[in-house]
Amino acid sequence: MAQQKFYVVWKGRKPGVYSSWPSCEAQIKAFNGASYKSFATRSEADAAFKAGPRYSPKAKAAKSSNPPILNSLSVDAACSGNPGLMEYQGVHTQTGEQWFHQGPFPVGTNNIGEFLAIVHGLALLQKQGLDLPIYTDSQTALAWIRNKKIKTTLDRNAQTEGLFALVDRAIDWLHHHHYRTPILKWETESWGEIPADFGRKS
Repeated sequence: MAQQKFYVVWKGRKPGVYSSWPSCEAQIKAFNGASYKSFATRSEADAAFKAGPRYSPKAKAAKSSNPPILNSLSVDAACSGNPGLMEYQGVHTQTGEQWFHQGPFPVGTNNIGEFLAIVHGLALLQKQGLDLPIYTDSQTALAWIRNKKIKTTLDRNAQTEGLFALVDRAIDWLHHHHYRTPILKWETESWGEIPADFGRKS
């Protein structure tokens, strides 16, 4: 199951702390100047709500008048250190339901995880015949997808061979499959953290 997250709405239809993305979204969707952010724990969310938007320098007012496409797949990776222990996942943007999760891999990078998550999502959607866009917050991963290759300083050795084997498979998939799935940039500053975020940012 996807990790429980809590959403603080400082400026919206009804400011407060919400335990699901749909309930948060109802407060901020199409609300001019909405300000909100996700947190990993209820206690942190409560403290942030009481402190106001300045509680976190990353909390910014929404700038985009175009909301994200909710019936979509959002992907993200988390890395404890870079390189470090890495995992990635894909969730349904609107519901937060986890559609896939891989890892943790003993040594990886965030960019590699983001790249693998996108390709995993492309293959999954194609296999299931789903016509949904994919959101990522990684410009680097988007470039790697376009170029059908990665550019990393991570060493390929016994510890990382399993991860690089997945990278090889992903690159091969991109070269041998045609897809029309839109891969879109998640606008973090306007919409808050991507729903697939692991909630580990400080």
